[in-house]
Amino acid sequence: MIVQVRAAAAQVISRILRQQGSLSSVLPVWQSQVREADRALLQELCFGCMRWYPQLQRLSGLLLEKPMRAKDSDVHALLLLGIYQLMHTRIPDHAAIGETVEAARSFKKPWATGLINGVLRRFQREREDLETRLANDHHYQSNHPEWLLSAFQRAWPQQLASILQVNDQHPPFTLRVNRQHIDRDHYLHHLTLQEIAAVVTPFSDDGIRLERPVDPRTLPGFAAGDISVQDEAAQLAAGLLQLQPGLRVLDACAAPGGKTGHIFEQQPDIGEVTALDSDERRLQRVTENLQRLGVEATLKCGDASQPDSWWDGQLFDRILLDAPCSATGIIRRHPDIKALRTADDIARLAALQGKILDALWPLLADDGVLVYATCSIMPDENTRVVEAFLQRQPDVVCDRLDVAWGLEQPCGRQLLPQSEGHDGFYYARLRKPAKTA
Repeated sequence: MIVQVRAAAAQVISRILRQQGSLSSVLPVWQSQVREADRALLQELCFGCMRWYPQLQRLSGLLLEKPMRAKDSDVHALLLLGIYQLMHTRIPDHAAIGETVEAARSFKKPWATGLINGVLRRFQREREDLETRLANDHHYQSNHPEWLLSAFQRAWPQQLASILQVNDQHPPFTLRVNRQHIDRDHYLHHLTLQEIAAVVTPFSDDGIRLERPVDPRTLPGFAAGDISVQDEAAQLAAGLLQLQPGLRVLDACAAPGGKTGHIFEQQPDIGEVTALDSDERRLQRVTENLQRLGVEATLKCGDASQPDSWWDGQLFDRILLDAPCSATGIIRRHPDIKALRTADDIARLAALQGKILDALWPLLADDGVLVYATCSIMPDENTRVVEAFLQRQPDVVCDRLDVAWGLEQPCGRQLLPQSEGHDGFYYARLRKPAKTA
């Protein structure tokens, strides 16, 4: 049965607000429930509502006489979607209100249509007054949860305004050119011939940023593995590994396989590459991506913090640990982070990151290199995790990264998300000294 697009969007948002999934897990389920012509609108409504969720939630609180009951989260989500359309889309007001009210009919709650209609029309009338009332509301003006705003303020006071602004933008669309197939300048020429505006990335030698996002399957050479979609910050990982022919490499927490593929592209004569992930379904994505690139890795499903369940006992020369994290450096790509993450998550994730580091370090050979990475901009998950690890492990050297990107930290370097540029990422390169005779 085909579902009205705004009713489907409300179901997606409702599940996220009830902590029953994320955009990446829930949205695909509902995309198959709406008309094909409505799928782009469904994605825009869901991503947009989550991008502006803190503001929308604050406004709905002022507009409602009393909070919505938990069992009516679908109606609450539809109300947020209605306000989002009136504030942030080009949909005519009458259509936004009419279609949103119509969607409420599918919930089989007769009172919901009157509530949605009344509240949205009240927002139309009182919008200017409401925005005046919220002019000094930091929560509303920052469009971030209070705990996240405070954390950013403590960590990056000078860069705070830029971080908040970038987090509310649409993300850039960046490609990684497969240097084993074609060089970047030649591929850029192919794009020019197709009148696709693009520029090279400043820090990754393999990166190209498109002026507008496109379906990558329509780009020249995509099916043949000439390019992959990957943010510039993520493209920096392979270079930090100092790859050489014949090395044995572990890509821990590998899914969806972008960095795994880049390892082969940077060093085609690499020895054995093991791609590890704890999610069997996400490992399938790794398989698909590597097949498109025409390379093979040893895929293993297992918990990086428990090597005894998957490790064969042979040491690795290189380990890439893209650790589970808060993803606060990629909020513009995953705006539901604003609703899903809490302050407690940071300490929990930092503990997990330390546990994984402790577990993987014994798997690294002498004179080996481990690159620790996150897509977080929280120091508690990044340099402080590495500093604590250095205190626990005497046989570790943290390299000073002599690179042109990021901000130098006590350990490693931090990239903050940039408008029309890379995402927020952290990197540290840890070296196990060779034993002396």
